[in-house]
Amino acid sequence: MLSGLENKWVLITGASSGFGAAAARAFGEAGCRLLLGARRLDRLEDVAAEARQAGSPEVGVQVLDVSNTPSVEAFTAWVRGRTDRVDVLVNNAGGAQGLNSVAEGVDADWETMLQTNVLGVLRMTRAVLPLLPRDAGATILNIGSIAGHVAYEGGAAYCAAKAGELQITRALRLELNGTGIRVSTVDPGLAETEFSLVRFKGDAARAKKVYEGMQALTARDVAEILVWVAGRPAHVNIDELLVKPVDQAAIHKVHRRPV
Repeated sequence: MLSGLENKWVLITGASSGFGAAAARAFGEAGCRLLLGARRLDRLEDVAAEARQAGSPEVGVQVLDVSNTPSVEAFTAWVRGRTDRVDVLVNNAGGAQGLNSVAEGVDADWETMLQTNVLGVLRMTRAVLPLLPRDAGATILNIGSIAGHVAYEGGAAYCAAKAGELQITRALRLELNGTGIRVSTVDPGLAETEFSLVRFKGDAARAKKVYEGMQALTARDVAEILVWVAGRPAHVNIDELLVKPVDQAAIHKVHRRPV
């Protein structure tokens, strides 16, 4: 995968699974040096090994909980101990919890979604901004969702969180205009990862039904897009990229084949 990203430093949050793990492998193939953070260190170690095998010349892993400011600060201090620059920041940590109506909503679920998808993006970006080089093609890549564009029943808090991520991205682009730092959001539709398993709190049968009868995006599909966005010439910014599987025409319209 030729991208012009060889030896660039790429920091990925939520890198232990899903889009984050796939991004680590894809940026590794591009010859990038990786800084990986997530709450599950054992899973991170496995991802790091895969990224090294894919071609990354250097991979570091450290525990990171983006919902916790001290954790973000400790992680950033660790990053500073390894490098004085970060060329690509991938704000991937996030996810959904539950599919309840507002009337039946659970505070813990709401708080988790807003802490990770919204405040986590703000915390990580604030912490890493001083390390992003100016006028050198540095990139902030936020992982959004089709849910940030269109609401659906049971998704009030998650849709609000991803709409928040989208507006953070837009505000950052305005605030950083003139620095040469690029700010992008990649917003997937239905993608078969651990997303639904986490949302439904381990209910594998219910999670499987989300993708039943259709061909969803894969984590690899999204990871390749992230590498492509980060690998554009320094003067090119991909503002917002909405990507859906062909079987998904809209958030509520999905073509499903007989199982």
